[in-house]
Amino acid sequence: MPKTTAATETPLQGHLDRLASFEPDPLPVLSLYLNMQADQHGRDRYDVFLHRAFPEHARTYRNGSPERKSFDVDVQRINHYLHAEVKPSANGLAVFACSGKDGFFEPLQLDAPLDEHWLYVGDQPHLYPLARLSDQYPRYAAVAVDSNSAKLFVFALGAARRTEQVHGMKTRRTSAGGWSQTRYQRHVDNFGLQHAREVVAVLDRVVRGEKIQHIVLSGDEEALALVKSHLPRHLAEKTVEVEKADVRAPGHEIFEDTFAALRRLDAETDIEKVDDLIGAWRANGLGVVGAQDTLRAVTMGQVEELLISASPDVLRQQKASAPAAAAPGPSVAADLSMPLPAVDPETARLADELVTKAHQTGARVTFIEDASLLADVGGVGALLRFRL
Repeated sequence: MPKTTAATETPLQGHLDRLASFEPDPLPVLSLYLNMQADQHGRDRYDVFLHRAFPEHARTYRNGSPERKSFDVDVQRINHYLHAEVKPSANGLAVFACSGKDGFFEPLQLDAPLDEHWLYVGDQPHLYPLARLSDQYPRYAAVAVDSNSAKLFVFALGAARRTEQVHGMKTRRTSAGGWSQTRYQRHVDNFGLQHAREVVAVLDRVVRGEKIQHIVLSGDEEALALVKSHLPRHLAEKTVEVEKADVRAPGHEIFEDTFAALRRLDAETDIEKVDDLIGAWRANGLGVVGAQDTLRAVTMGQVEELLISASPDVLRQQKASAPAAAAPGPSVAADLSMPLPAVDPETARLADELVTKAHQTGARVTFIEDASLLADVGGVGALLRFRL
């Protein structure tokens, strides 16, 4: 019988949508991203970054001004949160704060690591790194199965959010011959078929209930063949790859193996999506490329899916032609991003505006990991719902 344990989680999509609805404010809005993984010596390294980043931003405000007061309160609150409330298990942290706007403070402790430390100060939350993390670590189902047991995981943002187990009847082969051996083997085969059906039934229930788009199957060859033969079309179409794995392996090992398979699929689908985009654009159809035209389309709600490079520095190629973002108030510091020396402030703001507008208008956002795929068209493009 299946046994279930489940962990509840607020979907990252909900955070992105809520943060995207934040109205620009004349007071500074801090967006802080930290990689919380320890270094090779077991030490956190974000203190060095913050000791440099906070003072550099603070100097851009006049002492005693409302902007400086709001910034200083946010820094104090962030430092307190880091030292008192962050769980040791967190691999990443995102904090959005603007104390001058009704005490706005939204921290997110993440199981998935962030590539870099990043502090961005502007007039609204900076969403590009958070949206990229959501795209990198999607929700998917992983199944490890053998002849009499199975584990099913739902992974999201680098951690198991749900676990189900299916236990069948253990059987063993005998050396007896003749009619009794044939009957016993038929008995064993029937148990194998029943086990496969039960695994598929549990998988179907979980996939439907959690709206899973990808499934990775793993396990021994014989059990996998039985499970695959019983998959209905709507599940078979979601199965991305079959990996060998021991059903007794711990969850983190199953995640590492199945996530690697999912990343390989992602690389393949990135190529297909960019090919579709370029084809639609060349045919003057439902496709647009380049920062200027894409930003215009996403602002007008035309975009069905935004394709943007996971290396935002590629956007520099068309940065000069992109419309300027709404300027912050006169006392708000220019948008500063650090360390990430390859991404200058204007490029960071452009990347963020594209992602934010996409979330505001209900468009899907897909990050293209191979920067070369979009480099020749300005690092960004979109498949459109309609043309004007």
